[in-house]
Amino acid sequence: MSTLLYALGRWATRARVLVLALWIALLALLGAGAALFGQGANAPITIPGTESQQAITELGRTFPEVSGTSATIIVVAADGQRADDPSYERIIDEAASELEGVDAVTAVQTPFSEQASGGLADDGSAALITVQLEGEVSSVSDATVEGIEQVTEQIRDRLPTGAEASYGGEAFSAAVPGISPTEAVGVVIAFIVLILTLGSLIAAGMPLLIAILGVGVSIAGMFLVTAFADLTSTTPMLALMLGLAVGIDYTLFIVSRHQEQLRAGAEVEESIARATATSGSAVVFAGLTVIIALVGLSVAGIPFLTALGVAAAAAVAVAVLISVTLTPAIMSMAGMRILPKKHRRALAAPPSEPGEPSAPERAEGATASPSTGSGNAAAHAPSRADRFFAGWVRAVTRRPVLTIVAVLVALGLAAVPALDLRLALPNATSLPADDPARVTYELTGEHFGEGHNGPLLLTGSIITSEDPLGLMEDLADEVRQVPGVADVPLATPNMGADTGIIQVVPEEGPHAESTTELVHTLREHHDEWLQQYGVSLAVTGFTAVGIDVSEMLMHALLPFGILVVGLSLILLAMVFRSVWVPVKATLGYLLSVGAAFGAVVAVFQWGWFAEPLHVSATGPVLSFMPIILMGVLFGLAMDYEVFLVSRIREEYVHGAGAHDAIHRGFVGSAKVVTAAALIMFAVFAAFVPEGDPSIKVIALGLAVGVFVDAFVVRMTLVPAVMALLGDRAWRMPRWLSRVLPAFDVEGEGLAREIEHRQWPSDMPHAVIAADRLALRGGLRLPELRVSPGETLLLDPRDPLSLPLAEVLTGRGSIVTGTVKVDGLLLPERASSLRARSAWADPESLRDALRDRPSVVVLDLRAAGERPMPLSLVESAHSALAAAQIDGVRGSAPAPTVIALGSRELAERLLPRGAVLVAPSRPAAGRPEPAPALPGLPDHPLAPAAGEQKGL
Repeated sequence: MSTLLYALGRWATRARVLVLALWIALLALLGAGAALFGQGANAPITIPGTESQQAITELGRTFPEVSGTSATIIVVAADGQRADDPSYERIIDEAASELEGVDAVTAVQTPFSEQASGGLADDGSAALITVQLEGEVSSVSDATVEGIEQVTEQIRDRLPTGAEASYGGEAFSAAVPGISPTEAVGVVIAFIVLILTLGSLIAAGMPLLIAILGVGVSIAGMFLVTAFADLTSTTPMLALMLGLAVGIDYTLFIVSRHQEQLRAGAEVEESIARATATSGSAVVFAGLTVIIALVGLSVAGIPFLTALGVAAAAAVAVAVLISVTLTPAIMSMAGMRILPKKHRRALAAPPSEPGEPSAPERAEGATASPSTGSGNAAAHAPSRADRFFAGWVRAVTRRPVLTIVAVLVALGLAAVPALDLRLALPNATSLPADDPARVTYELTGEHFGEGHNGPLLLTGSIITSEDPLGLMEDLADEVRQVPGVADVPLATPNMGADTGIIQVVPEEGPHAESTTELVHTLREHHDEWLQQYGVSLAVTGFTAVGIDVSEMLMHALLPFGILVVGLSLILLAMVFRSVWVPVKATLGYLLSVGAAFGAVVAVFQWGWFAEPLHVSATGPVLSFMPIILMGVLFGLAMDYEVFLVSRIREEYVHGAGAHDAIHRGFVGSAKVVTAAALIMFAVFAAFVPEGDPSIKVIALGLAVGVFVDAFVVRMTLVPAVMALLGDRAWRMPRWLSRVLPAFDVEGEGLAREIEHRQWPSDMPHAVIAADRLALRGGLRLPELRVSPGETLLLDPRDPLSLPLAEVLTGRGSIVTGTVKVDGLLLPERASSLRARSAWADPESLRDALRDRPSVVVLDLRAAGERPMPLSLVESAHSALAAAQIDGVRGSAPAPTVIALGSRELAERLLPRGAVLVAPSRPAAGRPEPAPALPGLPDHPLAPAAGEQKGL
């Protein structure tokens, strides 16, 4: 990964204008497509397959008049008057007539309709006008909404003084999220943090601009996709929030590493490539964890949640891609200006006297302290931030057990409110207090009871009944006897008398636990009523759908949590080659999730800090908040774990003791991790005060989760646990190390490749080179050199030969030593070498060479045990000769051949003039080449005497 990103960084540096132009063109193209073809993100939240959703779908076919969404207009009489007075009745009837002419209205019911059985408050203080609409909430047109609003205004104008009218209902219960100026505050805070961290306006503006461009590409692409797929209104806002936060952080990590390398004296282009390779690898890993967790939302089996997770994952993927491509290009354009002026001056000024600090040392000194002067002491003086974080890590590791216990107790208490977590889909109570839908909801609850805000619907087929009206009335009587039912205002068959509906008003509101229990109780009566009346009744309606969605999401938390925790353990074990580090990181993640859930419950259910955070009403939280928060926070927690612990591991690998490695690694990474956490916290927190209700709860959970995870878990608990573990923190069983693939996050392999770029110095052009090579089983090879055009001969009787051939094709493991094949350093580039190499016997050689491998092992072990037909000898020889000719002509590179067999057989098959080289032994010299014929390699002559048919 690091090698690939190193090459990508170099390419982006040289093609900087092209890279920038491509990203701008992509934004323009997607933006134009979204404007022309986008349908908007307003899909309803549904779960196909649930009883409530299946019933609604069936009603759409058999009883379309009640299958769509609905609106409500409430008329409240003035004090001392009744809503059924003739003056009010006339106004309501006129409004009903006008509503019937509104687009998409299928039915209007008032308390004064012929078949009305409800709609008037018991005390006569209010009346309800129910407007049935075509389609779902998302399909209600602006013309329909405006028509209902205008009729309501006309009612207000006609009502006497003191009376009131308001519109609302299911069709108005959810608002489309928008962006408010408050979100910009988070960006401003992020910019301030970037200036303090990077010390340069150019450097600080770079992460912001790149992140905003990436978010623009993501959102434009998302709205273009709405031409082909449905997305909920929450999806773009979540993608915006995530894309902006991770986009800024990912670019920050790369820019910060680039600045650090420039101050150390690296050239601009080389520094950009290395920063992209090292920090870019960590960015790719961190982004990959977020993407996997978001795509993992699909385990819930809920289509809208899957679409939301995939869309958010796409936004994170764009953030990763733009970070590792556009960031190198922009850094190349900035050149040395990415550093503050004082650092540039320190690097530009040569030392005036011998013994004075070098330019890089002076730049480091300038970084370390703002008041740096000349001299070595100043050059190495720690900065104020370094001293602060050094004191922090000393404090938390001085008594690690005490620190661990304190953190566990604090976060345990913070998670206590999470035990009271209740889930529901948003309704009008989550809207602002002055929103008409919220006013209507509260007036309805006040005058009719809370149950009227969440009616249920029972529906079933009555096609076999001979008395549909009587049957529906009998069923209504049965339903009235169920505990928790306040009223049954409607029980009627459709026009075809094949489907019946029963409207049920619960005693309490749609979010009440008693309403959820009522839904389950009604479903428990299914078999009883089926046996008694022959009708299979299903419970549906907006409230029942919300209950089904919430319960299904709650049940999905456990499998999703197992997926996330298991993924965390595996990924971190791959990165850190440790058992304890992943276990500690995963437990820390669970603590952060518990604290985030606790904060959400305390604010949105218990009402703590509700007024300053502009929480308009308390109650159950958004159904899909927990699973989204778990997925997103998992990825972000792994970000901080990787960036902090990888620096500690780097110090440990380079020889520092366990305790010193914790201190040095923490001080070296804490500043950037702190900046990244503060930026994410600011971006998420900015969506809380004025955010959409659905986004507000997710944003608060993420803001608290990020803060706790970064500062309490990663920067307090993690150093204490690692100090307690000592060297044991970095141990892994050998069998597990062999099973798990390695992921070079910090670019150690890249650093080794760069170090060996001109190796071996005695033969830089060697196609195969090895020094002090040790393989499994105690096999050793002091030295090996193979020049271009030479063939390596391995004697199959030597136990070293087969393992060496496997290593030289990227298929074997190395214990120690340095090996380079075809310019690829092993084991870092083993996978690339495997793709370039082939392993063939004489029969399959021609097919193997068609793929034009760089290295080919000619396995002659079986051929040496039995005679080989002359035709096969000729075929193998001609194939090798043709490959060599192509190499001479330049049409294709000639492969390096490793012959695993006897010298006699190899000389027979190889082109004339081939040079055979055997692995060196302490007393062995280089073999002389076989005699060559002039000109190009030719066909072998006749077989040797006595070998007329084969070898």
